[in-house]
Formats: sequence, C-alpha cells, structure tokens
Amino acid sequence: MTPERANRVADFIRSELADIVQNQMRDPRVSLLSITDARVSRDLGVADVYVTSLNARDAQERTELLAVLNGAAGFLRSALAGRHAMRTTPRLRFHYDELIEGGPNLEALIDRAVQADGKRSAEPSAGEREGLAPRKEEPSAGEREGLAPRMEEPSAGEREGLAARMQQPGSLGAAGSDVGT
Repeated sequence: MTPERANRVADFIRSELADIVQNQMRDPRVSLLSITDARVSRDLGVADVYVTSLNARDAQERTELLAVLNGAAGFLRSALAGRHAMRTTPRLRFHYDELIEGGPNLEALIDRAVQADGKRSAEPSAGEREGLAPRKEEPSAGEREGLAPRMEEPSAGEREGLAARMQQPGSLGAAGSDVGT
C-alpha cells in the first residue's frame, strides 16, 4: 500500500471518528474531546488515534478517558465501518496526545533561549573588551587564487566567444564529440 493511501485512510478515520464521537456517543466523559491525529499501519489492520480533551486535566483523568475510548473501540469501529467501502476496518487504539499540551512549554523554552541569545549578542566579546578587533573570516580557496565567482552578467562578446569555443571539435559542448558514447 502506498503512503498516500495510508494518509487518506488516516484522514478519513480522524474526521469520521470526530463526527461519531460528537454525534453518537452519549458518555459524558468524552465531552470536549478532540481527535488530533490518526496513523494507520501499512496493512490497514490497526489505526492509532491520538486524542486530547479539555476535561482531562491530570494523569488519572487521561487514563480514565483512554479506558473509556478503548472500551468503546468496538462500537466506534462498527460505526466507522458503516461509513466506508473498504474491505476491512482497522482496529482502533487510542492514545493521549501529549504534544498538544507540551506546546506552550516548548514555546516558552524557545522564547527564553532567544532572549538569552539576544542578551549574549548585545554584550561585547572578550576580544572587543580587551581592545582587540574581531577575527576576520578566512577567504575561500577561490578568493585566495583570484578565482572568486563572477557576479555580473557576461557581455555579448564574451557570450559569443564562449559559444564559439563550445562548437570547436574536441570540446565538451561540440556536436560531434564522443562524450557519453
């Protein structure tokens, strides 16, 4: 099976399960549930479904939510089977998506690192504090040998000369050369 098909099936499962949970499940423990991702195995036998909930504030509530969803997996799988024409419906396994809740913490860490880096770059270096000039970068090999790349467009005469040289017998661009044969 191609990865594109697996992605299509996973997207289908994610969107349909969201609709089924919202409209057909009556359990109050799964209210305010969000299905964030679904991943399907290569043989379409298993679908790992990642969820979050605004009601699950601690580890015990998350564990209870996952127990309810995994207990209702048979109902959800049969409801899902009625909405598609595939040969089989994947077995559903539910997981709590920790990445969503870790996002603000990760963003705060990044902000602190950027601020610390900004403070550090505003401070003078050890050489500048001692009155030494900052170290210059070493020139590239082409610059040392006078072969720095040309940045301007070649003139019309230069282009004609290059074209004439490419047409000379024995050159790599000549029509009759035996390069590649």
